[in-house]
Amino acid sequence: MKYIRIFYRFIKLFFTHYIPNHIVTNVPVYSVRHLYYKLILRIKLGKGSSIHMGTSFFESNLIIGKNSCINRKCHLDCRGGIVIKDNVSISPECSLITASHVVNSPNFEYVVNGIVINDYVWVGTRAIILPNVELGEGAVICAGAVVTKNVAPYTIVGGVPAKEIGLRSRDLDYSCKWTMPFD
Repeated sequence: MKYIRIFYRFIKLFFTHYIPNHIVTNVPVYSVRHLYYKLILRIKLGKGSSIHMGTSFFESNLIIGKNSCINRKCHLDCRGGIVIKDNVSISPECSLITASHVVNSPNFEYVVNGIVINDYVWVGTRAIILPNVELGEGAVICAGAVVTKNVAPYTIVGGVPAKEIGLRSRDLDYSCKWTMPFD
C-alpha cells in the first residue's frame, strides 16, 4: 500500500508540476495552455484573461478574474492561495510567493498565507509580492519593488521594501484583455 501511495504521488506531481512548468508553459498557443490549466490544474481563469508563456506554478490554488493578464516568465507560488481580480496587469518576471519559514523558529517552521490582488492593480516588471499581502484596488507596484505588507487602494509603491511614493487616479476604466492568438 505504501508503494502505491508513493507511485500515485509521483504521477500526480508529474502532471501538476513537471508538465505545466516545463512543457505546457512553452506551448505558444493560449488556448492549449489555458485548457490544460483549467482542466488538469483546476485554475479558475476568468473570461478574457491570459497567462503568457514561461509562467511557472507551485501548486494551483489560483483564481483569476476577468480580463486580467499574467505576463511572461512570472512565478506563482500558489500554496497559500492567490486571488487575482478583474483587469489586473502583472508585468513580466514577477514573483507572487505565498509560503515562507519563520525566521526564528528552531525547527524552521513552514507557513503559508494567501495573496489578494484587487481590480485594476498594475504590478511592474520583476516585482515580488510576499505572503499575506493584499493589493488594494487600482494600486501600482513599481518595477523591482518587494511588497511585504498591504497596499492601500490607488497607492503607488516602490522600493525594497516597498513604500508609498504617490497616488494613482481613481478614474480607471480599462481592460487587460489580450487578444493575440499566440504567445
